[in-house]
Amino acid sequence: MALVPQILPYPPLLRQAAATAAATALPFPLSKPLSPPSPSRTALFSSPQDRRHRLSIPLRCSSSDPGGTSGDDLVELPLFPLPLVLFPGAILPLQIFEFRYRIMMHTLLQTDLRFGVIFSESGTIADVGCVGEIVKHERLVDDRFFLICKGQERFRVSGIVRTRPFLVARVSWLEDRPPPQGDDDVEALASEVETHMRDVIRISNRLNGKPEKEGGMDLRRNLFPTPFSFFVGSTFEGAPREQQALLELEDTAARLKRERDTLRNTLNYLTAASAVKDAFPSSPSSSS
Repeated sequence: MALVPQILPYPPLLRQAAATAAATALPFPLSKPLSPPSPSRTALFSSPQDRRHRLSIPLRCSSSDPGGTSGDDLVELPLFPLPLVLFPGAILPLQIFEFRYRIMMHTLLQTDLRFGVIFSESGTIADVGCVGEIVKHERLVDDRFFLICKGQERFRVSGIVRTRPFLVARVSWLEDRPPPQGDDDVEALASEVETHMRDVIRISNRLNGKPEKEGGMDLRRNLFPTPFSFFVGSTFEGAPREQQALLELEDTAARLKRERDTLRNTLNYLTAASAVKDAFPSSPSSSS
């Protein structure tokens, strides 16, 4: 199945708050609406199977960290395991109703409003995640919370500090390696990715019967290559494994190349689908 760049919308109760947060925090526009996310994406774990999920990351002291990270470089961070991937700069709406995470929210609202969002699948969690900072919250009478969070820096889990009442890990910060001085390849890659992304959105809109906008879509909005690569990765909605692989890369050029190849494959798929629709407008393929 081809990946089509998408932008996650916000739940109705927080649409106005989200618009405010996006206007003040996002360096890029929300360019393409989607259908609302399913409850499994916006609600934290509540099923018995989720409550029994086990951690795949081994407990280890900072002194034994294979990456050579010293204890002074590590910080403790509460974690939200979720079946999704958060990127730096992206906006994430969440609904909090499980008791242990409500406890976490009460703690966070009295401290620095930051927690780690980390991809969880089949009872395991990833090694790399992204800090989510609460930019808007709404507390309901039954002690549930609606949140708007913005992705901040990435982190790598070094070890688990505790699992109750909620998960807390010892983490180190993760940054992309700087490109070689005078290397224009990353800038060229970013421009190429933007072009492919623009073409994918244009053909996807055409297949869905949406009118083509006048003028070119400025998807990049003067973002440097690294934050732009995170923005592109955040639009690959519905492919969390691919998003996690992009999040873990520590090289902007490698991330952009992978995104370019994904968009190129998607563009080929959509171009073929568009040709079929034009040739056989009444065929079942045209409505899929």
